[in-house]
Amino acid sequence: MDDYSWRTDASDVDWDELSELYRIAPLGNKPPAALKTVFGNSMFVRFAYAGDVLVAAGRALADGLDCAYIADLAVHPGHQGRGLGKALINELLTAAKDHVKIILYARPSTEGFYTGLGFLPMTTAMAVFKYRERALRIGLVKAPLDQEGLDPED
Repeated sequence: MDDYSWRTDASDVDWDELSELYRIAPLGNKPPAALKTVFGNSMFVRFAYAGDVLVAAGRALADGLDCAYIADLAVHPGHQGRGLGKALINELLTAAKDHVKIILYARPSTEGFYTGLGFLPMTTAMAVFKYRERALRIGLVKAPLDQEGLDPED
């Protein structure tokens, strides 16, 4: 990890560059202004640079004691497979280490990566998504049993 320098604040981030990183990672289109808002409202942020090029980013929302939520992890495709994603997670875990619980939700098929870093699957996690149908379609959530035509009392 000597090839990378880490920054722990967003004061000099190029938000267009960060938006492009999310696009090519590929994690979807995240507008620069939206990224500035969510990173600005996060207690912990981490940015990895290879020289002057932003190659990884992530953040954690946190309340300072009980709960931290790791979100928006991205690694440039040209830097994947080198341990940078693991280093990014470890940077955020270290920053949030004094919280009672640290939570993230994984994209389907990436759960093994996170269990290898100490995360455990939750059996009681629930979510409300603004784009509910998309979250159902890509497997982030499951429809409740009563919406699948089954009686939840069975």
